[in-house]
This record gives sequence, C-alpha cells and structure tokens, in this order.
Amino acid sequence: MRKTHAFSGHFGATLLAPQQTRFRFWAPSCASVSVEIEGHPPVPMARDAEGWFEATAPCGAGALYRYRLNPHLAVPDPASRAQPRDVSGPSQVVDPRAYAWQDDDWRGLPWEQAVIYEIHVGAAGGFRGVRAQLARLKALGITAVELMPLSEFPGGRNWGYDGVLPYAPESSYGTPEELKALVDHAHALGMMIFLDVVYNHFGPEGNFLAAYAAPFFHAGRPTPWGDAIDFRQPEVQAYFAENALYWLMEYRFDGLRFDAVQAIGERDWLVDLAAHVRARVEPGRHVHLILENENNDSGLLRAGFDAQWNDDGHNALHVLLTGEDEGYYANFATDPAGRLARVLAEGFAFQGEMFPTLGHPRGMETGGLPATAFVLFLQNHDQIGNRALGERLTVLAAPQALRAAYGLLLLSPQIPMLFMGEEWGSRRPFLYFTSHPPILGDIVRDGRRREFAAFAHFSDPARRETIPDPNDPATFAASIPPPADAETPEGQDWLAFFATLLHLRHARITPRLRGAQGLGARVVGPGAVAARWRMADGAILSVGLNLGAGPVDLPEWVAGPLLFQYPPAAGADPRLPRHAVTIHLAEPAHG
Repeated sequence: MRKTHAFSGHFGATLLAPQQTRFRFWAPSCASVSVEIEGHPPVPMARDAEGWFEATAPCGAGALYRYRLNPHLAVPDPASRAQPRDVSGPSQVVDPRAYAWQDDDWRGLPWEQAVIYEIHVGAAGGFRGVRAQLARLKALGITAVELMPLSEFPGGRNWGYDGVLPYAPESSYGTPEELKALVDHAHALGMMIFLDVVYNHFGPEGNFLAAYAAPFFHAGRPTPWGDAIDFRQPEVQAYFAENALYWLMEYRFDGLRFDAVQAIGERDWLVDLAAHVRARVEPGRHVHLILENENNDSGLLRAGFDAQWNDDGHNALHVLLTGEDEGYYANFATDPAGRLARVLAEGFAFQGEMFPTLGHPRGMETGGLPATAFVLFLQNHDQIGNRALGERLTVLAAPQALRAAYGLLLLSPQIPMLFMGEEWGSRRPFLYFTSHPPILGDIVRDGRRREFAAFAHFSDPARRETIPDPNDPATFAASIPPPADAETPEGQDWLAFFATLLHLRHARITPRLRGAQGLGARVVGPGAVAARWRMADGAILSVGLNLGAGPVDLPEWVAGPLLFQYPPAAGADPRLPRHAVTIHLAEPAHG
C-alpha cells in the first residue's frame, strides 16, 4: 500500500475528519477573531492567555477561509497550505494525505554525492515543467535539484524572496499535489531535491502579520525589509521550525537551503533549529541543511549544518574571469588569485580579516572542516540576476578561461552547483523580475535603478533607464532559457563537456570524497593557482588553474596520473598555458 505523509504543527488548519477542520491562529494583538469559511456562517474562535485562537468547523478539504480581525480586515492564514487566489485571497484547507507517494522507500543520498542544479520553477514551466527536465538532468550527472523559494508571493512572476506565506506553495506553479509529484519523481530517478527557504524577512506585499501579531517583529532592529523578525519569541521560533519540518516531512524534500541567515539576529536559534530537525526526521534519512551566510560563520558548520554557499570562491573566480572590481568584487580585486588559493585550501578566503567594503572583520577560521562543507559555484540566481543586465559568464568571460574554471568547479572536492541553463552554455540573461501592483512596481523599478548609480557603467542617468523594469512581463520572458538552445551545435558541445566532467567526478572523486582535507594551495603566477587535497582513501588530488594571460610553471607536487586537462596539451612546453586547467589524481600507496 502506498504511504501518505502529513505534518501536524501548532499553526493553521488541520483536517480532523472528512468534514471537520480545526483552525489555530496566533494573534496576540487581537481581543477577538472569527474564522470565515465561504458558504458557512462565521465561527467565533476561543482565545487563550498567550493569544492563540482556536475553533473547529464543519468543513473539509477545498474549503476557502479567512480570519476576520475587525469589520474592515480579514486576512489569510499565516500557515496557509494553499492560496488559490494569491496572497490576499482566502486560504484553502488541504488534505495532506490526498497524495499517495509512489517511492516511499527513498532515504536520500550522502552529502558528498551532491551535484546541485539550482532552478527557478516559474522559468522552468511550473512544477510539471521541472518534473519534465529531471530525467535529462539525471543523465547529465546532476544528483540534486534545488528549487528557488516557493512560498506564495504576490502575482505570478517573482524570484520567490518576496514570499509572505511560507507554508503555501506558489499557486501559479501548480497545486500542492503537483509539487509532491515532482519530489516523488525525483526520488524515483534516484535524485535529491532541495528547497530554498526564506526565514529572515517577508515580502513587501500581502504580509498582514503586524496587524494581529505585533510581537512577531523586533521594532528596535530595522532591516532592509522592515523591522526584523523577532526570533526571541517562542511562537516565532516554532513557526519557522515547524515550517522546516513541514517541507522535509510532508513534502519529503531532501534538504533546505536557508537564505541570508546573517539577517537572523538570534544565532542560537539556528543551532537549535538544526538540532531540532535532526531529532525529528525519520532515522536513516539523509537530510541536508545548507546555509547562505555573509558572516562566514564556520561555527554553524560544526553545529549541524552540512555546508555553506561559498561566495568567497565565486567572487575570486569571477574577478579572475572578468576583471570586474566594483561592488563586492572590490574585496577580491587586489589579490584574486591569493583569495582563490585560500578558498581551495581552507574553504573561506575571509576568516576574520578586514572586509574592505564593510569596514569590519568578516568570517571565522575553518580549521578541521572538510572540503565538502563548502558549496562552490561560478553562477547562481544572485550572481547573475543581481547584475543590472543579468549577464551570464558566457557573455562576460573568455570561453577557454571559462571552461578551465569549470574543470576546477566540477572536479574539486567542494560540492559543485550549477544554475539552470548553465549546462548548455546559455547566453540568455537572468533578470530580476516581479509582478507587483503598479505603484509598488514603480517603486521597485526606480529603487533598483538607483542601486546601480555608483557603478561606472550606469553613472549616466539615461543609461540607468535602460536597466529592465522588473515589473514588465517582458523582463520575466527574457529570463527563460530556451531549451532549444541546448540542441544547437554550441549547446551540444557544452553538454558534452559537462557530461565528461561529471562522469569523472562520480567515477573518480565522489567515492573518495567524504572527509577530504586541503593540503595547501598557492599562487603560481598572475591569475594562476595550484592546490591539492588528501582524499578519504589517502589519494592525492592536485590541480593547476591558470586564468592569467601567460603560461606558468607549476610546483612539482601537481603530479600523478592525469585526470583531466583543458585544453588538451599540445607541444613540448611543460608550463601550464593561459586559460587552462590540469588535474591529477595520485592513487594511495598500498603495501
């Protein structure tokens, strides 16, 4: 018999019987609340001393409801499981047991097997569109798909970081059952599927929490998105901890990526969250917790989190590939090769040193952490989409240098991540897009253009006007990488290149990856580094990467049987040519 899964927490609507639903709503700022169910008379809710309201009503799955706060305001459920009429419409009661899982024996994959592919669900055609791509990605060598945030956001076009209802999958992408079918299909193919969650802020439209739960926010701690979420409150802690478990246990995601946790002031809550998740998921499941954290807080990687996105690695490689030195790239412009060498040897480039653009130290030492504690990438949604024109590296970097960098990315011991379309060398931009009402859309457009005024290329106001309007539907349309591009000769060449690298990774790197440790790295020339690692079985992996303008000599310890070289060696010159990579794997000595 196929199994069903349901997560029951403190918040929201819980189906007790086919025609009986319990509603629980934390509204400490309110004296009275009723639940209004379409087609039913209002049901008064009982209040306890902590501000919890509760009622049971004769309705079942599919019922649409709101919480009535006063004669002028009725709001959706902050723990809504579905919002068929967008963020300001009624919430919908969902039967979490309606979906029967096809592959319930799935337990996930060990972390060291991860090759991550980040994807925007809307740009991929919704939940069904992503599902249709999985077999192709599996064949290429992708083992984990990471979905950008799904929490219900205003309209149908958004990156997902403007979500306001964290329990409700974005309705424009499909139904809850279609999302579960996507996860189920990934598991049937032997693939993991991760979800990006946002616990540091809510979007600017459709968030009514302050109207009924003022303690949810910390009035004395402003952020770019408004008052900070107050993680000192037990109810706030429970709201997000239960959300993490909801996605992992009811939707069966294999892991979560936590967005910008440096904006969560109560660091101890993150430690508690990881411990709580580890204690609650079923024994034997591989569940992976991934951070985005500008603080380079390596302590969290020793406290229950598997890995962190390695922005330092990206930034150093980007500067070497493009020569750009504005914005946060200024922190890497003076010695990008040195920064990259430290990334390869130790994980983070900044481990307590002064970070110039911030004016204060950044990061913590990483001693003892394995290479797999860091997720390395050349591109992601931020690093493409936060550019004014959304250019990819295929537009910005020399083609041969870019391929050399991919050799490092996919064959180094850090966990690699690709962004949608990257595998066929897409040149399609990925822009910032929204679907706000006109007034808010104008504010977002004008604010985004002002952000780029400090960049030399956009110092001219007329040129800033050419930055695409996020709210224009054409901006979203321009960001969809056409799958037909993969069928072109250039697309096929890129796909073959990635397939070769990923086959080598799975065959020669992954089996010996757990616990791999850096043995050091150094700059060997302008734009060139050499690094090596001791693998789990004692093998030595070494790499020479030259993104500079001329050939360089490599140290003698870049040695052993050749695993991969790009471009293929030609001639008798023993030096590593410009825009090249060489990777060697010396098997462990036995006997």
